[in-house]
Amino acid sequence: MSRRFLLPIAVALALVPVSGASASQLIDRNASGVRLAANGKGEALITYRAHGQSRHVVAWGAVDARHPTSGKRQVRFRWDYSGRGRYWLTFRNQCRRYNGPPLPFLVAACTAPDSSYWALQSWPTPLPDLGMLPWLPVYRARELHLSHWSGPVAKLEAWTDWIYGARNHHLFGRMTFDGQPVHGFTATRRGNPTDGYGRLIYLDTFNSRYGKGWKRENAFLAHNPTGLFCYSFLPRDPTKGYAHPAGFPSTPRGPGNGEKYRLTVNGPGVTPDVSVTVPGLHDYNPNNPADVAYERQQNALLDSIVGVDKQCRQH
Repeated sequence: MSRRFLLPIAVALALVPVSGASASQLIDRNASGVRLAANGKGEALITYRAHGQSRHVVAWGAVDARHPTSGKRQVRFRWDYSGRGRYWLTFRNQCRRYNGPPLPFLVAACTAPDSSYWALQSWPTPLPDLGMLPWLPVYRARELHLSHWSGPVAKLEAWTDWIYGARNHHLFGRMTFDGQPVHGFTATRRGNPTDGYGRLIYLDTFNSRYGKGWKRENAFLAHNPTGLFCYSFLPRDPTKGYAHPAGFPSTPRGPGNGEKYRLTVNGPGVTPDVSVTVPGLHDYNPNNPADVAYERQQNALLDSIVGVDKQCRQH
């Protein structure tokens, strides 16, 4: 089965970044001087500066996440960007020292009086794909995300092997929350989740043909109903299904094989963002017994988790 299905569902076709997966958590972009406070009433106060002005945002009304349930809305915050008038001036901060799980891209976190957790994370979510340099300010923005949870956080697993007769590098994995798959039910043809449940997994590659350091390779949806994902590193035309600047050449870019890969995803509901980093692979050598054994092992692993998923069966 061809993996070309990833192209239309994984990336934006228009010249705007895909960001719907973080809609319930996104506070602002390029925030500085960020401070977090929380009280005993399930409210948080986020103070920061952005767009040339100070902001005082009060958030409340959500914790953890609902497992994918058709017909029911995912949990989401209620917001007041005015600080509820002068309410923010009298906001009683009862945050205690954070003692929750380690989180990537952490800006601030604390433990609330009811022992639930609040956290702020910031990372460049809307980077363009295929290692392209950001050509608009929006693609360089660091999004600030708020989360509130009392139980587990999402689990992101990823593994590498080779595919298509071992000619290409391959990445596969799954996203779960509290032991159940994370997935959405509806998305635009551009791959943007529309129901509050879908989650885009952002894939970065390190020291690839795109250049030194981390570069964005692609983004793709966790599959319905398995929470699985699979991605083949192939040369791709940046003008076919990818956001690109006007006049950008159609010369294929990639494959973005790297020394290591970082996958990052917005947690379900209002749980925190999670990330995992896995080492890359060398090119397959059919005369190397270790490579042959590893490929068989990884194929067996994929077969053991694929279940009813119809999109990740290719070896």
